[in-house]
Amino acid sequence: MAKGDYKVLWARTAEEDLQGIVAYIAADSVDEALRVLERIRTVAVALGSLPERGRQVPELKEQGVGLYREIVVAPWRMLYRIMERKVYVLGVFDSRRNLEDLLLARLLRQP
Repeated sequence: MAKGDYKVLWARTAEEDLQGIVAYIAADSVDEALRVLERIRTVAVALGSLPERGRQVPELKEQGVGLYREIVVAPWRMLYRIMERKVYVLGVFDSRRNLEDLLLARLLRQP
């Protein structure tokens, strides 16, 4: 890893989010699904060289939680956290939906 580079790791739930997005789009167009997948993956990889490019998540920042950042890959929001030279992609959410509701639903379904 070169100086300034961070390792980008995907949480299982983020991978599942991405799989769901791709499957949904592929129902109409496999080519478009592959383009979206490539676009999201490219943005994630780029976080490895400049992880602070994303903003703090506004809904969480309002609650005093500044640990999480996001980058928009319209119409999706990729949420991540930077820790010890690693970028953890935690979720990919539809920006047209209420993020607080989505996060609460995710917390409630965890064992």
